[in-house]
Amino acid sequence: MEFKSIIKACLLVFCISAFAQDNNTVVQVFNKQPLNFGGKKGSDAEAHMLQSGRIVYKKVSVPSFPNGTDVSIKLTVRSAGDRWDKSGSCFVVADPELISILDVSKGDKEFPKDSFKAGNHAGIVAGETYQPVVELMRFMTPFGVGFYSDNSVKYRRPVYIPSWEKEVVWEHDISQLKDLVSNTFYIGVWIDSWTAEGYNFDLQLTYSNRDRKTLKVLPLVNSIPYVGGQPIPDIFAKQPLVHDFKLKKNAKNVKLHYITTGHGGHSGGDEFIKIKNSVYFDNSLVLDTIPWRDDCASFRRFNPTAGVWIKKDSAAYYDYKTRKRAVKEIEERIASSDLSRSNWCPGSSVEPMVVSLGDLKKGEHQLKIKIPATPVDGDKLNHWLVSAYLTYEE
Repeated sequence: MEFKSIIKACLLVFCISAFAQDNNTVVQVFNKQPLNFGGKKGSDAEAHMLQSGRIVYKKVSVPSFPNGTDVSIKLTVRSAGDRWDKSGSCFVVADPELISILDVSKGDKEFPKDSFKAGNHAGIVAGETYQPVVELMRFMTPFGVGFYSDNSVKYRRPVYIPSWEKEVVWEHDISQLKDLVSNTFYIGVWIDSWTAEGYNFDLQLTYSNRDRKTLKVLPLVNSIPYVGGQPIPDIFAKQPLVHDFKLKKNAKNVKLHYITTGHGGHSGGDEFIKIKNSVYFDNSLVLDTIPWRDDCASFRRFNPTAGVWIKKDSAAYYDYKTRKRAVKEIEERIASSDLSRSNWCPGSSVEPMVVSLGDLKKGEHQLKIKIPATPVDGDKLNHWLVSAYLTYEE
């Protein structure tokens, strides 16, 4: 009985499974955790579901790593019956003492007025009593990986793919966010699923225990509509997003981390057209880019249920009968997942763009994001999911 009591106490303290591996501290936060809309909840008693299951989060306790550490995140996702590509976000609550999307989603708090932008878009920017969550990883689920990865969809499979993958795995170095993912914190995953089947996922954090400077983190912006009632964020089609904020102390080696993806899954929507993102800091243009991915066909093995159509093409080949090179007309599969998109592909994760801002004085500063986006029009749900935060040394 004494041994069982010790084990139980350890579980209550750490809330998660942590073990040493090659001098690393590996933390298994979630394992085959369901995420869906009104479906299965899973057996993890410490996992909390919000928004009918579209958000899953957990309170986690890990060592403080006073000398700093490298940190990496590993996220594995499988379809549990959802056939579609969906936006996803793994996030951490930056300051549990302030209002967050978790408090609002549970009905304990409301979004404060200084978090609103463009009229009715709540929870977009940090304020006096509220901070948006910080994204540890932005990702896009593939079409049906895992649940549909058998030969029932074999006629959609190109000849260069021997079999469909069973899951998709993403790993990111998030050492710059060590200050937010040590000690005790809240970590969660959101997927924009509207099916009862949804997905299941694993989430793991790895700490190297190597000495490394710990950076401060300041959340600024997050336009993802995590909470029910937040409208589709077509705010950039209405006006630039301007966020005024204050640094309490001088900051050294400041970097802006900017994550952006365009959405609107219809022909001519912001998902499928090139649109410039212009980011200004203290009235200086610091990032001017067209975020675009044209390598989506490389993720084809993760997308068994992507829609497929046939396109005629001319193919060069070697004719063994004539022993000469020739060209002939062929019909080739084109999948929806192959199409280029606004900084994402089905089955891909999205790396932050990082801009060095140098040293900043304490006091007032301004971030402005300008995207000439397309407004929502009926079922044409154009929008941009954008988040940004600062890292710095004091």
